Amino acid sequence: MQMKELVSRVSRLPPDRQEEVMDFIAFLEHRYGQRESLEQADWSESEFHAMSVDQAMRGLEDEPNIYSEEDLKERWQ
Repeated sequence: MQMKELVSRVSRLPPDRQEEVMDFIAFLEHRYGQRESLEQADWSESEFHAMSVDQAMRGLEDEPNIYSEEDLKERWQ
């Protein structure tokens, strides 16, 4: 992929998706870009877990609440 095409495609995304692309680029840089030797370890399990949870939860604070506390209570019939 050419750089111009990449920039064009990313610029068409909404700002929150552009941030997601930047986070992924940071992940790739951390994993591959800054180190070439095999003696350096990849992300630790806890680092990867934290990054994964952050990505999975991104934007949820903006979602509408469609369930009440009553919906969360277990009902026995």
